[in-house]
Amino acid sequence: MFFRHKNKYIVTTYGAEILKKTSDAIKDVTPEIHKIAEEMLFTMELFDGIGLAGPQYNVDKRIVALAVPASQSTAISPGEALLLPRMPMVIINPEIIAVSETTDTAEEGCLSVPEIYAPVERPQFIQFRAQTIDGELIECECGGLLARCLQHEVDHLDGILFVDRLTEEDFSVIESKLKRLKKSGNKKDFKKTISV
Repeated sequence: MFFRHKNKYIVTTYGAEILKKTSDAIKDVTPEIHKIAEEMLFTMELFDGIGLAGPQYNVDKRIVALAVPASQSTAISPGEALLLPRMPMVIINPEIIAVSETTDTAEEGCLSVPEIYAPVERPQFIQFRAQTIDGELIECECGGLLARCLQHEVDHLDGILFVDRLTEEDFSVIESKLKRLKKSGNKKDFKKTISV
């Protein structure tokens, strides 16, 4: 059951200060953290996302909501086998503890950088550790879209956006769109809002 005490749900957008900060670790999963987790899941669904990190919800904490779709691939990683059936879910204090040398490049977008997409090179596989909102510790190897999404969301917790990882050439293609987004965001306090 979602906490729907608000009628407006927000995602912070490109240019917001909180998106450039390193988020604080969560020491205790309090009722307030549970409430934030429920609201983040609802907001991610409203905005049709597959991941939402604390700073995107204007919360300076290491918390991530995930809704990565099930893989169509037959060769899935242990992490995909473990986590994809449990989506949507919320994880606390996620960390990437190892990455593969092999990489791949895929187009990424972001709820905080709406309607802008660009190719990002990332490690294909990661060793990942986190706690679920219910206190379960998980550590596993992840591949596929899950690995990419986790890297993207952990980047958010470290103040990094996917546009910060682009090659100079790819950044130049979207640079004017980013400037327009920042300018329009400034007029709206860098918040995109959906009312329900």
